[in-house]
Amino acid sequence: MKTTTFLARAILGSCVLIAFNALAAPPDIKLQPDTSKLRPSKLPGYAIAMQKCAICHSADYVKYQPPGMTQTQWTAEMAKMQHTYGAPISDDEVKQVGAYLAVAYGAAKATDASVIAASTPAPPAETPSTPPTSPGASAVPSAADGSINVQALLASNACLSCHGLTQKIVGPGYHDVAEKYKADPQAQSKLEASIHGGSVGKWGSVPMPAFTALKPEEVKALAAFVLKQ
Repeated sequence: MKTTTFLARAILGSCVLIAFNALAAPPDIKLQPDTSKLRPSKLPGYAIAMQKCAICHSADYVKYQPPGMTQTQWTAEMAKMQHTYGAPISDDEVKQVGAYLAVAYGAAKATDASVIAASTPAPPAETPSTPPTSPGASAVPSAADGSINVQALLASNACLSCHGLTQKIVGPGYHDVAEKYKADPQAQSKLEASIHGGSVGKWGSVPMPAFTALKPEEVKALAAFVLKQ
């Protein structure tokens, strides 16, 4: 009888110890980095997709769509992203990305008249003093004194959808970034490189897309803004 009681207590004690260890030391789960990439193309919609679609989802989202979607269907999908989900893309960019996706993932060809027409929208009317914008670049108004309007840049590129001023959303809060680099004499140039060329691994496995359509002075203004937070 004593032996049976001793064994029962020993088994119970072992179970309690195992349960305690399981609660005290949860398994270290590491997510695999996102290595999926959009299919490259010389169409302007490719650069736009790399910059703006990657803000919210990986390239796998595109691959999971039904095969053989037409240009009309892809363009409608992009319009849904714009109007329903608030993607920071203009009407012209909707058409350009739709054309690119139809060629890269559908049966359309880059030489199709509809693809060419969507990829080369008519330029907006400009005064002689207004410099032309590069394909895929969003026109951002300047401040009253002629300086870069940082708030307009943040809005047009959906920066605050991924970064809070003080809190992490998808990427780190700007205050945390400023704290990390406050003693680094190369902080400005490092942030400019991350904004223009994108980065991954500095704040986790979620990549930051490249914003290659931004002008050098816009990248500089954004980096300076972050470092002041």
